[in-house]
Amino acid sequence: MSMITVSWDDPVVRTRLAAIRKRAPFVYGLTNYVAATLSANVLLAVGAAPAIGSAPGWPATFGRGAAAVWVNTAALMASSIQDLLETVRGARDSGVPWVLDPVAFGAGCAEYDGLVRQLLDFSPSVIRGNASELMALAGADARGKGVESTQGSHDAIPHIQTLSRQTGAVVAVSGATDYIVSGSSLFAVKGGDVRLTRVTGAGCALNALVAAFLPVSETVVEGTCAAHAVYAAAAERAGARTVGTGAFGVALLDELSMLAGLQ
Repeated sequence: MSMITVSWDDPVVRTRLAAIRKRAPFVYGLTNYVAATLSANVLLAVGAAPAIGSAPGWPATFGRGAAAVWVNTAALMASSIQDLLETVRGARDSGVPWVLDPVAFGAGCAEYDGLVRQLLDFSPSVIRGNASELMALAGADARGKGVESTQGSHDAIPHIQTLSRQTGAVVAVSGATDYIVSGSSLFAVKGGDVRLTRVTGAGCALNALVAAFLPVSETVVEGTCAAHAVYAAAAERAGARTVGTGAFGVALLDELSMLAGLQ
């Protein structure tokens, strides 16, 4: 399988980011309370309109009515499995693209893993996570350390290819290089900054960004690749001008907003 590299320099990436600013898609997410603020701020930085959480009536209504949805399964810290199921059922039944982040799948919690697998029945458009999570979800013998990966993204390539075939979803794995698989196609996004692994919720926020790109892109894989390329470019730029993780986290939002022309 040949590999296609995608970056901020690709015109289609910039075009899709501009489309988010123009259309301001409503993006609904269920995520954990640790990641919610950064996820919302990432969406606002590029011009999307976020709503996060499972207030009464939101899961079914927003799952059906949003332009895109993302579900981080660590949302079970504050939301019920029924909330998650209502959200993804509404999205699937209404043709709303949605992103699944199977946080800590395969870390040794059998009941939790079973709940994550239920969500696969609702046809996620994109499955995105770290190498250990996605390898385990594909059936490989891989176990993460809590929510952290013990595997490299390159190690996950054959397994995310399997997972894409099993589910029909675009599958993206994060790492020093991000890899995205759709059917027989493999894409790579290089760059970023190691401090993305040291800012709470940075990976979860990428799921929100992927969701924002889906309704303004011609294909699911195009939107997924564009979101990763924009995030990597913003992280590189933030890393080049900051010292420390706190300043980096703020600079990441600044750089996303500047790439989107929303200074």
